[in-house]
Amino acid sequence: MKTKLFAAAFLAAGLGMSGQVAAKDTLTLGIGLEPPHLDPTGGAAAAIDEVVYQNVFEGLTRIGPDGAVLPGLAKSWTVSDDGLTYSFKLRDGVRFHDGTAFDSADVLFSIGRAMAEDSTNAQKGLFEPIAKIEAPDAATVTITLKRPTGHFLFNLGWGDVVMVAPESADTNKTKPVGTGPFTFDRWSKGAEIRLKRNDAYWGAAAKLSKVSFKVMPDAASSAAALMSGDIDVFPNFGAPELLEQFRADPRFEVVVGTTEGETILSMNNTSKALSDIRVRRAIAHAIDRQAIIDGAMFGSGTPIGSHFAPHHPAYVDLTGMYPHDMAKAKALLAEAGYASGLKLRLTLPPPSYARRGGEVIAAQLAAVGIEAEIIPVEWAQWLKQVFKTTDYDLTIVSHTEPFDIGIYARDSYYFNYKSERFNQIYADLTEAVDPAKRKALIGEAQKVLAEDSVNGFLFELAQNGVWKKGIKGLWANRPIQANDVTAAYWE
Repeated sequence: MKTKLFAAAFLAAGLGMSGQVAAKDTLTLGIGLEPPHLDPTGGAAAAIDEVVYQNVFEGLTRIGPDGAVLPGLAKSWTVSDDGLTYSFKLRDGVRFHDGTAFDSADVLFSIGRAMAEDSTNAQKGLFEPIAKIEAPDAATVTITLKRPTGHFLFNLGWGDVVMVAPESADTNKTKPVGTGPFTFDRWSKGAEIRLKRNDAYWGAAAKLSKVSFKVMPDAASSAAALMSGDIDVFPNFGAPELLEQFRADPRFEVVVGTTEGETILSMNNTSKALSDIRVRRAIAHAIDRQAIIDGAMFGSGTPIGSHFAPHHPAYVDLTGMYPHDMAKAKALLAEAGYASGLKLRLTLPPPSYARRGGEVIAAQLAAVGIEAEIIPVEWAQWLKQVFKTTDYDLTIVSHTEPFDIGIYARDSYYFNYKSERFNQIYADLTEAVDPAKRKALIGEAQKVLAEDSVNGFLFELAQNGVWKKGIKGLWANRPIQANDVTAAYWE
């Protein structure tokens, strides 16, 4: 009798007074790349935002799961009739994780720091339209623009424009201090980044008490970790060939969504051979997009013909501009003086789409006389060698920033592309407010990039999410590079 009573008491303790199993309040996510650091205002790697955007750091506005602009640390705003002056009302009672108060002075500091000449912000172009920023009082910020900028509120929602405090900005790379619903706990380099719930959060408290991001660049180990229960969810699972086994397992859900990830064969437009548009067009004709999608991504992805997401209403389908045509590719190479062949370096970062896609593309290029020497590099080396110093010929990468066609108007961006025609179109676009005019200009911009064959435009990366059944509140789509877990919970 005592044994039965003890067992019953033990069971009751495990189930709780209600007789139900206690709700789980922790979550472990797998991520494919480890961020180089944790300050989204000081680096270009998407892996930074994938951990800290909205979870740790917040901006004046935020981007929702459907891509809509939502209030963030600014609870409301007004826009002047001429479209030049934005007046933001800040939320009350907001504090950074170290206890310091957030007010308009922090907004001035954050934006001023990002705009500074010595700024390391990877998206300084987002701040270029700003003429001046003022703080009439602690709860109000007024931003005056040089010209109307139709996507200004959306730009303020990027991870690069989150608010930081002067007291902690210099150490955010290793000890991030934001205003979000989670605080930084610890970082085990090469393995895991942990966050914990911010019990002093200004808004609705997160339902999860702890969140762990485990670094798993290898597809096989990622799948094994999911199957064994070591991780609960892999929001952007990098092995589409393994999805069927998870679809067949009742413990899991496979959710396929869209991303802003234009996957491209980036070309250094100042590399000797690639400075010739005939060579770039030859490469465009040599590429078989569907074969790359099938061979490297197991059918997961949407072909693109320019740098723009197919789900956007302003998308123009330009995939037919350079049909797969080996004879045309060889003729263009011969015309450019490379009838006997050409050798280029193909520098590949770690993601599976790049490594596997590189093998397929190298074979396609070889078929028209281009020898692509495959050079695998780690992510940190890619950022330094390719992105910063442009020491490369070809590379493969997904540009996951939202509405980022403007990167082609930047000076000294890693493509080294220069076009007065494109720059003028983009300048007109940034000033345009009328939706019809904006759509037309976006279409023109796409066509110029395709005509100039700036890069090899491959496919739009799909978001293949695998997670345990019962997890709710995660994003199915990825309108911005983020793993926002602020609304996640276990059912």
